[in-house]
Amino acid sequence: MIAYLKGKIKNKGQGYIILDVKDVGYQVFINPTMYTALEIGQEIEFYIHHHIREDAMDLYGFNTPEDLEMFKLLLSISGIGPKSALGVLAVSSVNEIRETIAQGDSSLLTKVSGIGKKTAERVVLELREKVAHLADSGNSQVSALAGSDEIDALMALGYSLQQAREALRKVNPKTKDSGQRIKEALKNLGK
Repeated sequence: MIAYLKGKIKNKGQGYIILDVKDVGYQVFINPTMYTALEIGQEIEFYIHHHIREDAMDLYGFNTPEDLEMFKLLLSISGIGPKSALGVLAVSSVNEIRETIAQGDSSLLTKVSGIGKKTAERVVLELREKVAHLADSGNSQVSALAGSDEIDALMALGYSLQQAREALRKVNPKTKDSGQRIKEALKNLGK
């Protein structure tokens, strides 16, 4: 079982890179956010998930052990495959994913292509206990206040999920009214 690889990027394809490790090329699938940041010839190391199926043996690469662990947790859910799990990791940071699952909020997961409302709710139900103790306590109060309606409202105005989350994170935690929180978030986005 392959668990770690370090080498140079030989080539890039659709959603994967070819990693040259001592003259052996490994095809490693990575999330779209990571893909755009990598360049051919760059030296890099990956924590690897070796996914074995009846018809394929695929490698999935991650920057940190935490990313790899979240990927494995997501794969443990019926209906979530490697591509959907990579999609979840591309949408947000591992800490934010943990927080939203721990709080029982499935809205972040439904933003990923291939994950519907029922599957997202199943992920939250099955992983809530497993990730509750891992959630970053420093941001949990802010995240709890940032409801999916507020995020959806900002996204409807043309902001990305990441921009909406960052703007809402900067809103005063004492502000409880959703409309007022959106106004403050818009001010933060205008700066």
